[in-house]
Amino acid sequence: MPCVADWLNSPLSIVQGIFVCFLAQNGPSPDWEKKVTEYFTEKLKENNATNWVPSLNDVPLHYLKPNSLVKFRCMVQDMFDPEFYMGVYETIDPNTKTRVLHFGKYRDVAECGPQQEIDLNSSQTVTLERQTFYCVPVPGESAWVKEAYISASQARVSPSTSYTPSRHKRSYEEDEDMELHPSKQKEQHMGNIGDIHGCGEPKRLETEASAGHQLISPNCSPPLDLNFPLPGEKGPACLVKVYERWDSFKVNDTLEVYGILSVDPVLSIVNNEERENSSSPLDPMECMDTVEEQRVHSPPASLVPRIHVILAQKLQHINPLLPACLNEEESKSFVSSFMMELSPLRAELLGFLTHALLGDSLAAEYLILHLISTVYARRDVLPLGKFTVNLSGCPRNSIFTEHIYRIIQQLVPAAYRLQMTIENMNHSRFIPHKDYTANRLVSGVLQLASNTSLVIDETLLEQGQLDTTGVHNVTALGNLITWQKVDYDFSYHQMEFPCNINILITSEGRSLLPSDCQVHLQPQIIPPNMEEYMNSLLTAVLPSMLNKFRIFLSLLRLLDYSISDEVTKAVEEDFVEMRKNDPESITADDLHRTLLVARFLSLSAGQTTLSRERWLRAKQLEALRKARLQQQKCVNGNEL
Repeated sequence: MPCVADWLNSPLSIVQGIFVCFLAQNGPSPDWEKKVTEYFTEKLKENNATNWVPSLNDVPLHYLKPNSLVKFRCMVQDMFDPEFYMGVYETIDPNTKTRVLHFGKYRDVAECGPQQEIDLNSSQTVTLERQTFYCVPVPGESAWVKEAYISASQARVSPSTSYTPSRHKRSYEEDEDMELHPSKQKEQHMGNIGDIHGCGEPKRLETEASAGHQLISPNCSPPLDLNFPLPGEKGPACLVKVYERWDSFKVNDTLEVYGILSVDPVLSIVNNEERENSSSPLDPMECMDTVEEQRVHSPPASLVPRIHVILAQKLQHINPLLPACLNEEESKSFVSSFMMELSPLRAELLGFLTHALLGDSLAAEYLILHLISTVYARRDVLPLGKFTVNLSGCPRNSIFTEHIYRIIQQLVPAAYRLQMTIENMNHSRFIPHKDYTANRLVSGVLQLASNTSLVIDETLLEQGQLDTTGVHNVTALGNLITWQKVDYDFSYHQMEFPCNINILITSEGRSLLPSDCQVHLQPQIIPPNMEEYMNSLLTAVLPSMLNKFRIFLSLLRLLDYSISDEVTKAVEEDFVEMRKNDPESITADDLHRTLLVARFLSLSAGQTTLSRERWLRAKQLEALRKARLQQQKCVNGNEL
C-alpha cells in the first residue's frame, strides 16, 4: 500500500498506478477516474489527514514541491471558457513501434519518454473537457482566521535547496511584485521535469527558458494585475482546473480545493513564444487570442500556479474553530455541547460589545443581532433575513469607527471597512465589469464572499460633488443593502449577482444610504483617550473567550429557525391590536422588522423556534430604539 509520502508528495504516481491497473483489468474506460477520486477521498477522511496537506494560503509557492498534493481556500473570482485536453493519448516509439497509453488528466503538458512521440491520429485518443476557475484568497479574510489555519496545519514543507538562500525567507507579500522568474522555477523543477517532458518540443522549450526570460524582461508589460477585489490583499491567485461537477460552482462561491500543483515554467514560455510568433501557422486558434487575453488566461506559473482539482467542496463557512460541515454526527455533538453554555456566553459578549460601544447596551444588543443575521431565503426579489444596521450618533472624524471595525474584525471570519469619502466614491471600482479584450471579469470592491461583514464608514463624508462613477457607486451600495445583489457591468447588459453581505453603516446623523434598522448611539462613557480605551478592551478579553465569541457568531447564522402555527396566530393578533392602538406609526415594515429582531433574539439565546417571551422582548427592544430616535429628533429637529 502507498505510504503517506506517496499520495502527498507524488499523487501523479498514485494516479498512474490506478490508471495502469484499471487498464490491465478492464481496458480503456473512463471508470478509472472514479477510482482516483475514491482513493483520495478515503485518504483525506483518515484522522487529521486534511491537516497534512500543505495549503497555498499559508505556504509560499517556492516551498512547495511541484506536482505534489496541495489545498487552497479561495473564492471563485472568474470562470474562463472550458478547455479541451487529451484525457487519454497514445505514444509510439519510432524504432521499436511500441505503443503506450497515457492519461492526460491532472496535467498541463503531455508526458512521453525520450524516444517516444505522441500519435495524434491514434484511435485510442480520448478528448475531454475541463473548466478553469480563476480563484483568489477569500477577500477580507481576518488575520485570526489565517493564524488558526496555520496553527492547525501539520504539513511538512521546506524551501527548495536549489533556491538561493535569500529566497528562503520570502513570503507572498515579498513575491507579489515579481512577475516572471522562469529561470529560478526551472532550477527548482530540474529533478522532476525530465519524466514529464520527454517529447522533443517541451524539451526544447525547457532549454530555452532562460533565453525566453531575457527576451521578455526588458520589454515587460506592466506587472500582472492579480485581480483581487479589495485593495492591499496578499496571497496567491490560482488557475483551478476542475474536471467534475463544475456546474455546481458559481462565481463568488467559497471553495476548498485539493489538487495537484502545477508550476511548470514551460507554461509561461509556451505563452511567451505564442505572443512573439503570433503569425505562426502552428495553432491558428491560439493566434486568434489577443495578447491581453493570453496574458490573463496563461499568466506565469511562478506568479499564478495551476491546481488540478481532485476534490473540491463549497464551504458553509470559513471559521476554523467550527467543524467544516455541521451535518455530520461528530459535528452535531460539538454543536449540542456548545449550545449548553450559550446563555452565559451571550451575556459576556453583550458586556464586551457594550464597553466597545461606550456603555450603550441597547446598541450592543442590536449589534449582536446584526452580526448573526443572514439571508436565509428569497421571496421573489426580496431577500429574507438581511438586517443592515445604521449606527448613527458616531463621533465625527474620530478613531471610534475605526476601532469598532477592528473589534468586528476580531469577531467575524471576513470583514472590510469602506471609507465613504468623496474621493473613494469617485475613484474606486465598486462594481465588477467584463473586459472583453482580455476576456475576463475585472473585480470590484463589492465582489465579496457570502457572510462578509462590510462596515461602511460615513463619518468621513464631507461636502463635495459626486461624478458619474460616484453616483453609480452609491447606487450600487443602495442596491446591495436593499436587494442583497450587485449588478455586474457586462457593457451591453447588466448581470445580477445575488449576495449575502452583512452591512453596518456608521454615521453622525441618519445615513444617506438605506438601512433596515437605525440605532442612535448614546454613549454612557467618554474616555479621555479613545485609542487606549479600545486597545485595553481587546487585551482584557481572554483568547479562549474571544474564540467562543467567534464560534457563537458563526454558528448561530447556520442554525435553522421556525415559527409554529400557534405563535404565528398570536403574533398576527398582537399586530392587529398594535395597529388599533397606534394606526399612524405601526406599519407592515414594523411587523417585518420586529419579526426579524425576534428571530435573531431567539437564535442568540439558542432557541430555534419563536416563543411568546422572545416576541415580547423584541417588541420591547423596538420600542426603546424608536423612543431614542424620537427623543433625538426632538433635540435636533428633523435631522433624524
